[in-house]
Amino acid sequence: MTIKIAGAPISWGVCEVPGWGYQLHRDRVLAEMRGAGLSATELGPDGFLPTDPAELTAVLAAQGLSCVGGFVPVVLHDARHNPADDLTGPLAALRAAGAGVVVLAAATGADGYDSRPVLDEAGWATLLENLDRLADQAAAAGLLAVLHPHVGTMVETRDDVDRVLAGSAIPLCLDTGHLLIGGTDPLELAKAVPHRIKHTHLKDVDAALAARVRSGELTYTDAVRAGMYTPLGTGDVDIAGIVSVLRNNGFDGWFVLEQDTILDSDPTDEGPVRDVHSSVAYLTGVVA
Repeated sequence: MTIKIAGAPISWGVCEVPGWGYQLHRDRVLAEMRGAGLSATELGPDGFLPTDPAELTAVLAAQGLSCVGGFVPVVLHDARHNPADDLTGPLAALRAAGAGVVVLAAATGADGYDSRPVLDEAGWATLLENLDRLADQAAAAGLLAVLHPHVGTMVETRDDVDRVLAGSAIPLCLDTGHLLIGGTDPLELAKAVPHRIKHTHLKDVDAALAARVRSGELTYTDAVRAGMYTPLGTGDVDIAGIVSVLRNNGFDGWFVLEQDTILDSDPTDEGPVRDVHSSVAYLTGVVA
């Protein structure tokens, strides 16, 4: 059986966080995606790809790529803020691009992913209510909303994930790296709730660096810069086991390759695509 493998600009160091690192031009990133054998991409941060639907479609088509979805951080826990307004533009762009998934993250409201506040019960009630409300909003636009547990957001730890599973109906994006760093075994979660997983971000992780992030010894950004994310099959996540569990439970969504990286400058050698090629080869070998 074949599987659907997509890419994400963050594997090339393209990120929404201010000061993240050197940002490669979209033409290089998209061409290298296609050259690595990927057939689709997530959109990446605002400004990376055109917002005009016709121009966006043309840019992707020029590289033989389709759009699978987009990552949208939204503040969900603040009762004074209406997150539906933040979702209107991204939903229109994703729908125009022919995407099927909007990947939500429960943003803190601050830049970056190195710290987060603690939610009280009222904040959790607001967050959970907004998750279901935004899922309905996405469905009305013809897209599937999934929640991405993510380091440095309001849904990071296993306790956070369990509260979402119990308190809302929204499906999950299984990000194997962010889950592990946040203290969740992604394989165990895939086994426990395969029916709630509708989208995946596949990352491999250096568990020793991840533990230093959990302990507060390293910030998330510094750990990424130190190489916390590794090509699939070279770290401490059981990627093969996760893929097997999902496929055996009928998962037919996208496997999006994401090895977050930070670039100091324009690479003079092959650059990030080297690791993408390695991950594609590993994943196709797992399936074979």
